[in-house]
Amino acid sequence: MASIKLPQLAWYGARELELTLPDSWQVEVCNMTGGNRPALGPDEIRASVGSPIGIIPIRDLARGKKEVVIIFDDMTRITRVAEIVPFVLEELYKADVPHSSIRFVCALGCHGALNRLDFAKKLGEETLARFPVYNHNPFGNCTYVGTTSTYGTEVYINEEVMKCDFKIVIGSVVPHPMSGFSGGGKIILPGVASFDTIESNHRAASEDMKKPRERPVMGMGLHDDNPMRFDIEEALAMVGLDVLINSIVNTWGETVAVFTGEPTATYAAAVQEAKANYLTPLTGDKDIVIANTFAKANEANIGVAIAYPALKQSGGDVVLITNSPDGQVTHYLMGNFGRMTTTPLRIVTEIPPFVNHLIVYSEYPDIAGMGYIGESGRVLYMDNWDDVLRTLQQFHRDEVKVAVYPSSEIQYCA
Repeated sequence: MASIKLPQLAWYGARELELTLPDSWQVEVCNMTGGNRPALGPDEIRASVGSPIGIIPIRDLARGKKEVVIIFDDMTRITRVAEIVPFVLEELYKADVPHSSIRFVCALGCHGALNRLDFAKKLGEETLARFPVYNHNPFGNCTYVGTTSTYGTEVYINEEVMKCDFKIVIGSVVPHPMSGFSGGGKIILPGVASFDTIESNHRAASEDMKKPRERPVMGMGLHDDNPMRFDIEEALAMVGLDVLINSIVNTWGETVAVFTGEPTATYAAAVQEAKANYLTPLTGDKDIVIANTFAKANEANIGVAIAYPALKQSGGDVVLITNSPDGQVTHYLMGNFGRMTTTPLRIVTEIPPFVNHLIVYSEYPDIAGMGYIGESGRVLYMDNWDDVLRTLQQFHRDEVKVAVYPSSEIQYCA
């Protein structure tokens, strides 16, 4: 038997998952361009934070500020915030900003709240011991800042954030199924926006995606003409963000580039690099596609977007690997809270007719959390790889072509 090794358990001491496959199968591992890039060292991260794009250094920009908020992304993002925070604090101390003026706010959007252990994973124990860290509340304590022209979104933002006179955000840029790429203004809308604001933006974007066009402008890696992005960036401008810090990651979620500075210019530079970093060569005509999730294993349904097109049109099978000990993220706007109840914009992914079976493989089963997939006789849930392999061998007895995506939920094909 041959074997493949895939990254697993991003927030639980990342390790390899070794899967066996028959020697007779033709296996193509489809890596993204930047999958094996080396991680940055501390000095390289410090250099980026200390030499921002389009603004004077943070140590000068923050001087005289009274209240500072550092907004960071949640557990659905692989951002190694703890690697970046010490150098941000270093800059603030050089600006003579007192400890008592600094707080952290987690940009949850409509996701479930983080607990202390989550905060420690994202920020490090030292940060928790020295500074208050808060969850964003999308259901209250938000203040109106304006209305966008793109979608007419009434923008209400976290009141604590808006009361601070110096705002820094730390996030990462990876492909996103609606806005093209994460990062940039998404840490504001939806990150620290009200539920109604997020619903308005996402509802308009969902309708926009249905419009007939000569070419798609929304989806994984589709950035340049994306109207959802334009709406988000309008909201960002209303908030008065001072410093944007966005990272790029490799297959293992390690930080391979950091962009710091004025929000618009910095995000443009980060996306330019992201387009190349996460790009994955097109493949197709496969009997089986194995879509592994790691960076966003708790939003695993995203992984099927790159998997389905790789199958042969006459029919094949997809294996979606979703090893997330915490299960799938709670999503109050788009999630699943019962078989007979729904959320305002609940997502159920259409399974194309040429997908004979979608096997959801997880050592930590979460059938309710995978409600994005929908209920179908073609969906099989398994928690043992031997069972997965045995099932696949029953469906495929002849020569088999297999594609493997190690980071399917953050890979895209142009």
